Amino acid sequence: MDKVFLDSRRALELEAVLSLSRLIGSELDQRNTLSETLNLLHSQLDMTRGIILLVTPDKEGLILEVAHGITSYQKGKLTYQRGEGIVGQVIETGRSIAIPKISEEPMFLDRIYNRRKKISEEISFICVPIVCENEVLGTLSVDKKYEGDNAGLDHDVQILKIVASMIAYDVKIRRQNAEIQSSLEAENIRLKEELLRFRPENLVGNSMVMRDVYQAIYQVAPSDATVLIRGESGTGKELAAAAIHNASNRKDAAFVRVNCAALNENLLESELFGHEKGAFTGAISLRKGRVEEAEGGTLFLDEIGDFSLSIQVKILRLLQERTYERVGSSTTRRANVRLICATNRNLEEAMAQGTFREDLYYRINVFPIVLPPLRDRRSDIVLLANHFIETNAKRMNKDIKQISAAAVDLMLNYRWPGNVRELENTIERAILLSHNGMIYDSQLPQTLQRVQKSSGTSGGTAGCVTSLKDRVEAVERPAILEALKRTKGNMAAAALELGTTPRILRYKVFHYGIDPKKEEAGMKGNTAASTWTVYGQ
Repeated sequence: MDKVFLDSRRALELEAVLSLSRLIGSELDQRNTLSETLNLLHSQLDMTRGIILLVTPDKEGLILEVAHGITSYQKGKLTYQRGEGIVGQVIETGRSIAIPKISEEPMFLDRIYNRRKKISEEISFICVPIVCENEVLGTLSVDKKYEGDNAGLDHDVQILKIVASMIAYDVKIRRQNAEIQSSLEAENIRLKEELLRFRPENLVGNSMVMRDVYQAIYQVAPSDATVLIRGESGTGKELAAAAIHNASNRKDAAFVRVNCAALNENLLESELFGHEKGAFTGAISLRKGRVEEAEGGTLFLDEIGDFSLSIQVKILRLLQERTYERVGSSTTRRANVRLICATNRNLEEAMAQGTFREDLYYRINVFPIVLPPLRDRRSDIVLLANHFIETNAKRMNKDIKQISAAAVDLMLNYRWPGNVRELENTIERAILLSHNGMIYDSQLPQTLQRVQKSSGTSGGTAGCVTSLKDRVEAVERPAILEALKRTKGNMAAAALELGTTPRILRYKVFHYGIDPKKEEAGMKGNTAASTWTVYGQ
């Protein structure tokens, strides 16, 4: 063969291989990548009717992935079994096969193109295995114009084996990534199911701090340990107490609430322990106390920091000995109740001032749970607002479909000193004033609107959220932080949870100056036939 022709052909082959390496390393999906590979083989190397078949999941056969020039084939329908036809033999042996004339090969099945009926010229056929790390992943086959027995076929086989090795690596990487993605999706589903299972029905919020609260609730609920719930007014301490009761073994018994701050000392003692008829002026009949009403269930003492010292002594006895007496009675009664206490006061400071007993403090502080203020869980604000709209709009005969962006800005930028209770009242007021199915910023209280007009930090954040960039950051940054904490700094898992890609998440992490590392501390023998040329792989 002419040397100039050979040199020109080698140059074309090298250029084609270089183009293929760039193509196969691109971000196209697998089907498009393989389809473009066959197009390139056809246009640059005169290898026509290229076919790529991949091993089925059970590894027992081959399934059609792409075929050059065919757009109407049914993916997943055309298959070959191991040992069936030429491609089946390639899969079975892991070795390449070249057929100079397909017309002389009875095992050539010709299922896809039906060449013998449609094509008059003689055709050579080459099939090579797609192998990665000794695992056969599929086959790559092409047609060549017949140029004489074995004329150039050996060289073409070597070229195709190079292409097949590049395809094999790409297929392997994509399958591994698909497995990782599938594993992450399964883990994400599991975590969501865990969240639904561990999030009490009466509490709303997905922020990291609230997830810590949910975990604490379900850790302590099965026991009879005394719980002290601490937090600012309006954070939902009673809801947390009810969640503990509902998740406990006492859930079928009574949950009795006593607001200690609403009663004076004498009335509070009677309210708690009951009284006998005639025990004091106005005691015209026997009255059961809240302790007795809660028998077998849970007694929730709200604002326990407001107890007088004399009542504290009796509560201490109830905790230590599980006994009490009604007012005006000397009969000792036993109590089978679980105590959950709550306060927004600084009990340590009260002990130092002598207004709260130290021994009682240690008795009630067996398992403390701290409810975060709303300003520390801003990513829950919109979720809570939508919850309150859903629960109140129907009752108030209003059809509210959404909250305006400006109203969301005000809510995200406000400090919420009254916490969740204040947010609920704000939403209820806005529902009353709303029209056209929308809550607007003008329908929110002046306390929120003054924050928008202020240029300082009266809202509790570094100024007002005014631009689109600020609005996005106000929600996006805490959401990324929480996802990284939940996934222990795993960027891929966090990206999946947030519905984005790892590349975009890495950019966001860099943009917001987040350190993910900190978030972490959270074949068989040979087979040959007379018309085949079998090549070692």
